[in-house]
Amino acid sequence: MKIVVAGGTGFLGTPLVERLKKRGDDAIVLTRSARGLEWHPPAQGPWSAEVANADVVINLAGENVGEGRWSPSRKQRLVSSRLDATRALVEAMRTNPSKSRAFISASAVGYYGLLGDETADETSPRGRGFLAELTEKWEAAAREAEPFARLVILRFGVVLDKSGGALKKMLLPFRFGAGGPIGSGKQWMSWIDREDALRAIEWAIDNPTARGAYNVTAPTPARNRDFAKALGRAVHRPAFLPTPALPLRILFGDMADEVLLGGQRVVPARITGEGFTFRHPTLEQAFAHIFA
Repeated sequence: MKIVVAGGTGFLGTPLVERLKKRGDDAIVLTRSARGLEWHPPAQGPWSAEVANADVVINLAGENVGEGRWSPSRKQRLVSSRLDATRALVEAMRTNPSKSRAFISASAVGYYGLLGDETADETSPRGRGFLAELTEKWEAAAREAEPFARLVILRFGVVLDKSGGALKKMLLPFRFGAGGPIGSGKQWMSWIDREDALRAIEWAIDNPTARGAYNVTAPTPARNRDFAKALGRAVHRPAFLPTPALPLRILFGDMADEVLLGGQRVVPARITGEGFTFRHPTLEQAFAHIFA
């Protein structure tokens, strides 16, 4: 299959492209650098024809929400980096509406807002907060492709691998014996081993009946304090020094409350109900795999 991957040089996109090539797919990477087919959304360009004629278009493009304080200008970049890319992909596909294709577009469990102890599945409504509003706009832009694509929206939890992402940042204090929960540690974390996240994308590619929104999270969400304990055991380091909430709020503002001190207890009801199985469904299994 001819598969175009927007955001194919990132933490999730790079190993995805490697997997697609190993299984024999013609994987084309859209990137703002020279590491693939260059694109600069929202503008169309030579890349547009590749998207229009692809069997599968995968959208992983978007600036990292956890990289710094959410100033007004940064919030705008987080929104525009997602909407510009998604709308540009949809517009390119629209030029060849009769093509049979799948459009797999990333989203996030931030869609559900801050839930406390409430459990969310795909039937749960959109919550409140910046991330909830951002993901709603992101998904709405992707749904514009429904007239001419089989649309699959994947709401990812925290994707775990020691090579990057959130886990790489979490590991640093543990290396120095200063790891532990964040704030109260009571907030829920909906996570997924990166291998299972990649397998879920492949499942969405290969399963012609998959449509709509799916939570891509392990079936065992964990409180932050339990996550810290499991990580400490995995790397043989103590995990009892909490990071106080106040300094995080001073440093990161709203981002601290939504990303670090808050969370969601999300379960993958649809994807498991439709036959997907996780290789690393628990933290212990995931960390055994990650740190093997």
